[in-house]
Amino acid sequence: MTTDEQHLWALLRELDSSGDAEFPDAYDHAAARTRFNQLVSDIDTQFACVTNVERDAQEASYHGRITIPADATTSADFITIIVSNFGDLATVTLGNPMSYDKEETDYLLDPIDHSQITNILSRLGYITVPEHLNWADYDGVMNLRSHARSWFDRFFFWT
Repeated sequence: MTTDEQHLWALLRELDSSGDAEFPDAYDHAAARTRFNQLVSDIDTQFACVTNVERDAQEASYHGRITIPADATTSADFITIIVSNFGDLATVTLGNPMSYDKEETDYLLDPIDHSQITNILSRLGYITVPEHLNWADYDGVMNLRSHARSWFDRFFFWT
């Protein structure tokens, strides 16, 4: 495990106990929405497309989801970006979440596409959690065992 992954695991565990299942303490929906809308605009501009955007997730631990169409990228499939309600977390997946394993993603997700996305996320203050970390079994402190089987479920899916 790399030092970056160790820091991410520490952050995920810290955020796991920072509120309820859907929102951390002191969650500011208006600020989160403003920044998410900027992310959508920046992604649309960078990829010269109109993304498919989900903004109204309810009973969920994530704020929104952006899908970049495959024909706007050089990757082998469409790209999905999901922004969590927790700790400025975001994850980038090739296709739908968990469609590809780490090796397939490393091969099929164009490094320039990935770099452009992570640069935009970073500039807006998001912390990108690699998808392969999200696959780990959820073993956090919240009593979510019936709903959260993975860390992806905990921070990037419904509660």
